Amino acid sequence: MDPLVAPDGRVIAPTSAFYNAHLTRRIDLTESLGYFWVAFDGAAIDFEPGQYFTIGVDVGGRLVQRPYSVASSPREEATGYELYIRLVPEGAFTPLLWLLPEGSPIHIKGPKGRFLLEPGDDRTHLFISSGTGIAPFISMMRTLRIDGHPRRAIFLHGASYVEDLGYREEVEGQQRAGTYPCLYIPTISRPNAPENAGWTGRTGRVETIVPDVLDELDLTPDDAIAYLCGNPDMIENADALLTARGFPETQIKKELYWPKGKAPTRAAAGSVAVAAE
Repeated sequence: MDPLVAPDGRVIAPTSAFYNAHLTRRIDLTESLGYFWVAFDGAAIDFEPGQYFTIGVDVGGRLVQRPYSVASSPREEATGYELYIRLVPEGAFTPLLWLLPEGSPIHIKGPKGRFLLEPGDDRTHLFISSGTGIAPFISMMRTLRIDGHPRRAIFLHGASYVEDLGYREEVEGQQRAGTYPCLYIPTISRPNAPENAGWTGRTGRVETIVPDVLDELDLTPDDAIAYLCGNPDMIENADALLTARGFPETQIKKELYWPKGKAPTRAAAGSVAVAAE
C-alpha cells in the first residue's frame, strides 16, 4: 500500500509495528459522518456495552489516535467493532482516518470505560445524546435485544441537520416493528438551515426538550434513569435539568466527549473521555 498523505502534508505509514488490526468495513453516511468497523488481527477482545476503544495510525513513528464508543454489540463480532465517527477537518486524527480504504492496517487498544448499564434495572432508560454520542446506546439496545432482556428506552437524539441523525432508521425500525420497547425522539438545532427543509419534528438542542419529554411521558425519578453522552455543554445542561426534576446523582450517568473542565477544541471533537459518573 502506498503512503497516504493528509491535506496538511502528514503521511500515514503503510506498515508499522503499532498496527495490530485492520479497518474491515466503512460506510460513509455523509462527507463528514461514517460508520467504521475495526477488527484485531488476532482474537477479538470482549467488551461491555458503553465502553470505548482507541484507534490510531502511525505518522512519523508516533501514534495519532482517538477513543470512540462502540456501537456494535459484544455479541456480534463478525466484522469488528463498529464506531460512529464525525470528520473534524482541523482535527488531529479524523482527517487521517478519512483517507483509509477498507483493508487498511490500523492500531487499536482497549476496551476502557465505566459508562455501563446498571445490572438488572427495569426502570425506563432515558438515553440522551448529541451527535455521535448515540453510539453507546445503540450497543446497549442491540445487546439487550440479543440477550432477550430488553429494557424500555427513550432515545433523545440531537443533531444540527437531519442527515446527521445516525442510527435513526434502526431505532425507528425497532420501534415500528415492536422488536424493542423503544421510542425515538430526534431534535434539530438548526431548523432554518436549507438542509433541514421539510423538517416537522422537534427543534432545539437536545437538552432543551428534556422537560417536555419528562412531562409528556410522565417520567419521574421513581421509574426512570438517565444516561447522557455527548458534548460537555449538553451534559451539563441536561444534568441540571434532571437534577431540578429530582433525579439523584446516581440516576444520571454521564459520558463526556472530552475531559470535564477542559475547553473543547476542534481536534478533540468527536472523541470520548473516561466516563464521569
